[in-house]
Amino acid sequence: MVLAIVLLALLGLSVLANLRHWAHGVISMGAGHTHLAGPKLDEVLIEDNDASAKLAVIDVNGIITSRMSDQGGYTMVDVVRAELDRAKEDTKVKGVLLRVDSPGGEVLASDEIYRLLTDFQKESGKPVITSMGNLAASGGYYVSSASRWIVANDLTITGSIGVIMHTWNYRTLMNKVGLLPEVYKSGKFKDMLSGERKPEEIPIEERAMVQGLIDETYARFEEVVAEGRDAAHRKNQAQGKVLANNWKDYADGRVFSGSQAYDLGFVDELGNFRDAVKRAKKIAGIAQDANLIQYRQRYDLSDVFRLFGKSKAPVIKVDLGMDIPKLDAGCLYFLCPTFVRGE
Repeated sequence: MVLAIVLLALLGLSVLANLRHWAHGVISMGAGHTHLAGPKLDEVLIEDNDASAKLAVIDVNGIITSRMSDQGGYTMVDVVRAELDRAKEDTKVKGVLLRVDSPGGEVLASDEIYRLLTDFQKESGKPVITSMGNLAASGGYYVSSASRWIVANDLTITGSIGVIMHTWNYRTLMNKVGLLPEVYKSGKFKDMLSGERKPEEIPIEERAMVQGLIDETYARFEEVVAEGRDAAHRKNQAQGKVLANNWKDYADGRVFSGSQAYDLGFVDELGNFRDAVKRAKKIAGIAQDANLIQYRQRYDLSDVFRLFGKSKAPVIKVDLGMDIPKLDAGCLYFLCPTFVRGE
């Protein structure tokens, strides 16, 4: 009975909320706005400067991943795409402030966000200005390099340009407990990256193939950095920074401070979020002032039921005080693992 009462109350609230959003949608359609399928977003005013022009603030926080979130069932890429679509449609939005605080993450998710940011600027003509937080390393720098202008704090940790693939070899442990694997395979490399084999059983050709995959993905990272910074320099001219001639010597996985990144041309300016706001206004050609807005994801009862439908078992989450990623063995990552593990 209690459960039924709670569900009825939630249903009533959902009906009222849906009626409100339906009315808002009708008004938006009358004004010529279109909405694509995806996360439901509400525009929120985070800084009111009594202005007509707007700057949209988009956050890339934590591990960059294509996994569906526990809330709403959408991926980080889905949310960023929806936010950029809203910013592109709104004529009052003159630019995007990308706030990055991330150690990186999945290769594909990082690349998709990079492409979304690049396409947004080409199609809308609106600039993206990145403000780096505590950490903008590996995939965090990958997505940042799509920006027209990058602002980093002196103490920001960035860089870590490189690719990592992780797996485990547990054959010694299996031997200790008396387990002997029996593998039937269709080809010589079908059990590639398997942790059941002795290290000496791994073919030299397999190690070469894996390293070749790493090298190919790393070459893409270098290409993205070179293209992104070169495109920004062509537009910024003397106002911005150009990559140092020996920048590739520092693209070996090492991390560096914001000051070091500035000296090497990986960022354009040293400062904080307020400095990024000032720069965004200047680049976007905003003469007076601008309101800062965000697009916050909205959840209703349909999202709750959808998540219930996907749930297979109850999960207990423990807060360890740090963000531990779910790294899949054999997957490629633009990731700075040292800072992820809290070491």
